[in-house]
Amino acid sequence: MNDWEPAMDNILAQESGQQFRAASDLLNRNCFCITLDREALHAALQRETGDARFFDAHVRTRPHLFSNVPVFLPVEDIAAMSRIVAAIEAASLLPGYQAAALARAPALALPDHGPIGAFMGYDFHLGSEGPKLIEVNTNAGGAFLNALLARVQRACCDEMEAGFDLRRSDGFEAAVIAMFQSEWRRQGRSGDLGRIAIVDDRPGEQYLYPEFVLARQLLRRGGIDAVIADPSELGFAEGKLRIGGSEIDLVYNRLVDFSLMEPGHEAIRQAYEAGAVVVTPNPHNHALLADKRNLTLLSDGATLAQWGLVPEHLAALADGIPETRPVTPQSADAQWAARKHLFFKPTAGHGGKAVYRGDKLTRGTWAEIVKGGYVAQSFAAPGERMITLDGAPVARKMDVRLYTYAGQLLLAAARLYQGQTTNFRTPGGGFAPVLVA
Repeated sequence: MNDWEPAMDNILAQESGQQFRAASDLLNRNCFCITLDREALHAALQRETGDARFFDAHVRTRPHLFSNVPVFLPVEDIAAMSRIVAAIEAASLLPGYQAAALARAPALALPDHGPIGAFMGYDFHLGSEGPKLIEVNTNAGGAFLNALLARVQRACCDEMEAGFDLRRSDGFEAAVIAMFQSEWRRQGRSGDLGRIAIVDDRPGEQYLYPEFVLARQLLRRGGIDAVIADPSELGFAEGKLRIGGSEIDLVYNRLVDFSLMEPGHEAIRQAYEAGAVVVTPNPHNHALLADKRNLTLLSDGATLAQWGLVPEHLAALADGIPETRPVTPQSADAQWAARKHLFFKPTAGHGGKAVYRGDKLTRGTWAEIVKGGYVAQSFAAPGERMITLDGAPVARKMDVRLYTYAGQLLLAAARLYQGQTTNFRTPGGGFAPVLVA
């Protein structure tokens, strides 16, 4: 530890008898211990991929993929986030909600083929008022990387190991296999799930390509053949989706073309439309849960109550989802006036692209926003984690993502960043393990 860094035992001693939230906040401000064992990470990647060069080729070249520090959270925050997830998924089952969400969805998204969406991602900012949901993702990236990250942490002192659960995710692999098998059965399939295609545009060029390899290897260890594929490699003929001469049973969909309408995605779209392949997550899942316009429904307690959402879930959403409203010509003047307290997000956006913090808006950008396709969300400040760069303490924003399936937590992870939205370009930033008291 540096001379100016408080000793860990002193930090925890100061918080004796106080709420875990205060202890977590203090550690996030003052603990600069490095807990990522990069040698263990190198060895784990070599072991899991069978490639001695994998770390150098795909992790060393992404210097901001993993942060060196953990994020500390009280178990109460994990419980609160889980309640919000449960409430959202309960709301999505209500006939009134489904009618409203699907009324604006593309035709391909209307039929429900059965799957509920592998690796749902719920992103939160954690401030003094507790967790606030920022967005929902149906192709949330990073789960496989974060599961590995959790296994290569080391406790920097006895006090941290005694006070916080390192959450090594020992059951992650079994849960992933069970999840994909469940999606297979939910579409009425019987027998063994034989082959999964992990699909994205130009997968080898994607920043998160390393996790595609980890996913493929995990599935193969679980007895399921898996391939990584560009959609252009797939063909649909005679009622079967194939790659080369091999039939694909299930597509693990990492595309950001949520309606499968872009050129080059025809084979998947045709197979999905025909019910000839299981696709997860699929256009129906996105329309019900991840279209950002749904946040306007989920933050409207009165309408949710009319649709029949129970008081317990209403309370969780009221506490956990910032008010979100569409940007329309009628609302534009009021939203411009209130812009310093709002975040503006494209309804079809992803990865933080074209997202604007209201107090940074120019008139020119606002003119584009009011043309349509945006929602305005009440600003919820991100949490903060202090790190060190060149021996000096600096602040990084943080958010927390819950990876879930059927409303159940698979994994929790944090992302550290600088700027308006999460990114992997920040020195000292990247994915960080969540340590829970």
